Amino acid sequence: MEEAAAVEALAGLAQTLRLRLFRALVVVGPEGLTPGSIAEALGLPASTLSFHLKGLTAAGLVNLERNGRHLIYRANFQRMNSLLGYLTRHCCAGRGVLVDDCDTACVSATGTSSVAPALAPAPVAGASSRASPSTRERTSP
Repeated sequence: MEEAAAVEALAGLAQTLRLRLFRALVVVGPEGLTPGSIAEALGLPASTLSFHLKGLTAAGLVNLERNGRHLIYRANFQRMNSLLGYLTRHCCAGRGVLVDDCDTACVSATGTSSVAPALAPAPVAGASSRASPSTRERTSP
């Protein structure tokens, strides 16, 4: 997965109802759900549900299939797994550590992170290294 596709997928999930909706579709698996079933399970009005399903479909996280008169929405597991792979690809600087073990494996004996410099966040252009007044330690007179 490319960075732009990851951003698109994450943006599709960046809303509470969409995340709940996507998780509900993941739970039911490949059989999917009809809009009526989803609305009932999540207690959403049809118009709200339609709006959020459209957003998830546009992000490529949900597939729509017409089955006769019924619409079936399914989580796009391939896209979900691609996103997870993209997010964890460089976990622990490529040491091949399982994600569950990454916190432990990425901290050296000195207690510092061992993130590779190439993956560290770049400094923001024009940012000052001085602490702002709101972050400086305040002392009493």
